[in-house]
Amino acid sequence: MRIAISGASGRMGRMLIEAVLEHPELELAVALDHSGSEHLDTDAGAFLGKPTGVLITDDLSALQNSDCLIDFTRPEGTLKHLQACCQYKTKAVIGTTGFNDDGIQAIEAAAKETAVVFAPNMSIGVNATLRLLELAAQLLNTGYDVEVYEAHHKHKVDAPSGTALKMGEVIAETWGKNLDDIADWARHGHTGARKEGQIGFSVVRGGDIIGDHTVMFCGTGERIEITHKSSSRATYAQGSLKAALFLQKHEAGLFNMQDVING
Repeated sequence: MRIAISGASGRMGRMLIEAVLEHPELELAVALDHSGSEHLDTDAGAFLGKPTGVLITDDLSALQNSDCLIDFTRPEGTLKHLQACCQYKTKAVIGTTGFNDDGIQAIEAAAKETAVVFAPNMSIGVNATLRLLELAAQLLNTGYDVEVYEAHHKHKVDAPSGTALKMGEVIAETWGKNLDDIADWARHGHTGARKEGQIGFSVVRGGDIIGDHTVMFCGTGERIEITHKSSSRATYAQGSLKAALFLQKHEAGLFNMQDVING
């Protein structure tokens, strides 16, 4: 399977390139970066000391030479790349977060033209955690206050993280609610007593934290915590490759990592 990687000069892009090069079923076909990048026209494997013959480019027409794009960039860049994927019938794995409603609608529309896996977190462990949260929300649906805590590196630009939002959405949906109706996004000053049924969010940004997420179900006399901590972005890369391989059997449609795990 021929793979295209966007954000090829970034930390995640480089990790994805390395993972593709080491995978026996995948071939690096395209490496994209933003216009003006100092890495354009350099070999995508130069940072590994392994020449690949694939030069980093900003020419989206190169996507016609790939079967699937893996994209971890910014919403505006991802949507631009996705338009090209539709044009060339290239499938897409999207790990970008921070989309607004219009962006999500654009992804849904693109999935009618080509196959897309869209998930806020590609880690198999995180997606297993989401299943645990669904079960916990079923069992702890009364008498427990829910708090979602997340911490990421200082360069992350969206908050709460896409993973934290997905965790909240899973719990809210299990309760038959819309997250926007019960989320408490920030607290400051005299806030008064906590309202029953809300889901609170806390955000930390600092240093090089890759990604920590904890959901607390706080009851009277006890507290249940479900935690996932990332020590390497390699988990995101490996999950992304699994998602790309999953798309081989689909021509169009919108899928998530639960679909990938279920096969």
